[in-house]
Amino acid sequence: MSQSSAWQTHRQYAATAARWTAVHWRKEADRRDTLRAQRRPLVADARHALAQARAVDPQGVTSIVPRAERELAAAKRRVPDPMWLFASKAALMTAVAGYVGLPLVPGRFWVWSAIAVTVAAVGAIVWAVHHHRATEPSLKPTAEERALLSRLQPEHWRDHAEQRGLAGTLTGRPKLTESGIVVAVRLDGQWTASKLRGAEDHVRALIGARTGLRIQTKAGKRGGWAELILRTRSAADGDDMLWSPDRRSLGVDTVTGEHVTVPLGERLLIAGRSGAGKSVASRPLLYDASEGETNALVIIDLKQVEGRLWDHRARVASSPEEVITVVDELEAEMHDRLSVLPKGQDTWIPTPDRPRITVVVDEGAEVVTAADKVPFPVEGDDGKTKVVNRSALPGLESIARMGRAACIDLWWMTQKPTINDGIPKQIAPQISTSICLAVRTPAEARVVLGEDAQAKGWNADELPAPGVALIRDGKRKPDPVQVRYMDKAVVIALPARTPWHRHTPAAAAPAAPTLTLVKDSAAATVPLPPAAPAGTADSTETRLLTLIRDADQPIRQKDLAQHTGLSKGAVSKAVTRLVDKGHIRRHPDGTLTTSDAA
Repeated sequence: MSQSSAWQTHRQYAATAARWTAVHWRKEADRRDTLRAQRRPLVADARHALAQARAVDPQGVTSIVPRAERELAAAKRRVPDPMWLFASKAALMTAVAGYVGLPLVPGRFWVWSAIAVTVAAVGAIVWAVHHHRATEPSLKPTAEERALLSRLQPEHWRDHAEQRGLAGTLTGRPKLTESGIVVAVRLDGQWTASKLRGAEDHVRALIGARTGLRIQTKAGKRGGWAELILRTRSAADGDDMLWSPDRRSLGVDTVTGEHVTVPLGERLLIAGRSGAGKSVASRPLLYDASEGETNALVIIDLKQVEGRLWDHRARVASSPEEVITVVDELEAEMHDRLSVLPKGQDTWIPTPDRPRITVVVDEGAEVVTAADKVPFPVEGDDGKTKVVNRSALPGLESIARMGRAACIDLWWMTQKPTINDGIPKQIAPQISTSICLAVRTPAEARVVLGEDAQAKGWNADELPAPGVALIRDGKRKPDPVQVRYMDKAVVIALPARTPWHRHTPAAAAPAAPTLTLVKDSAAATVPLPPAAPAGTADSTETRLLTLIRDADQPIRQKDLAQHTGLSKGAVSKAVTRLVDKGHIRRHPDGTLTTSDAA
């Protein structure tokens, strides 16, 4: 190896060592700075206690003065030195030890060399740290943040806390981060994090914070401490929040700046008050649920607003009768999949023929109320049609409990989580991920995010509206997420997809399906034509009319249901519409023919 290459290698090793040293130096320096900010107020308190003890017992008759002196000494010992002072002391002690041991060691040259190397190493470390700090991007506080930082200093807090009803609390040194100002608060006496959260108005008055500034209070990392977070800025600032196929995440974490996604296969609860942006926040999720050959989307929307945007990519049920029909089909599909699930396989593997189905219930409280006791025609065993009252809720509850294994996932959306069946009792325990936008009350936040929501910082009632959400999935922290904006025009312009409809799998009918003719005593059979494709609103009627016309013989409703794979209720409803329109006739024996049949 040449001298130049060896020198280059040594320079690379030296640069790597300097970077490693600088990083660890900064970590240790930050740790010491944090401890000093937390423990120096304790030293001031101990000094104050010693002064009071000396005033009470100036002659030193009792033991209160020595005890106060011991407590002051212990408080001082618990405050670590700054990193530069610690390193300087270490270097000085090394030099002194070398000098003292110099007469005892032969060959003074080596001792002096060791001292020189130690001093040079300390100097190199200090230079590397300052050089590394100079190259780090620094956050520049705004005028508002400078004012808040000065008022959050422990000196200012101590002087004004009692006047604002906050006696017994003391701040540490505040820190400016990419998500705002963070400061630890020591809690003495009867103070707790929950009590400090309730005194937010007093805190706001003490530091002079504007009314619209969001202040988050949560428990500290150890007992007796809380943490105040002033959301003066967001890590999502500067990020393009418009949705596009290249930016398919749900949103951006306002604290870490990370892109947040919610994978398919979860059972979701999406809640938020009117105007919080619930529909807009759900659109990136609906796109994912309807994109790809192995994904299908079903939307139950009685308001007929959001569902209409997606009717070119999803099957939409917008009336109580349609809700009953689609829930019947989904429940039948779920049981079919579970019945043929191979032994040892936990979940269904989606295919283009039988894809993952995401069922979205928009405004669940309205669906539960409107789709209850719905008059629904059902064909009896005698071939006659009778009307019974049907409810969609039992089927939805069954899908929530059992649908995951069949790859049929329920998403429940509501803006009234605490009113009646805003979240049905049988569905709520099945929810695996909760997405909560701004809600009106803490009670609503607890219903959506859990009873421990407020105690752990999940304060959805404090979120700004619209477009900011909390996502609780068992992994995330209570950091707000700025959701992406997906415009209605973008949804309408998405490529169309064939909506999902249930059909009888080919494996279930190896032979060609047939219809039984009821006027022939020999029970002759007539082959059925292929089923018509389903993709329009009247596809069911078209399929049934084609079957009845091409069979050219009277047909029973149950035979139609068996061939199409539709529920008996769906067939009965479509037949009734066809009869009302005059396309087919129903004979006294319950059989069906076209109106122009002889």
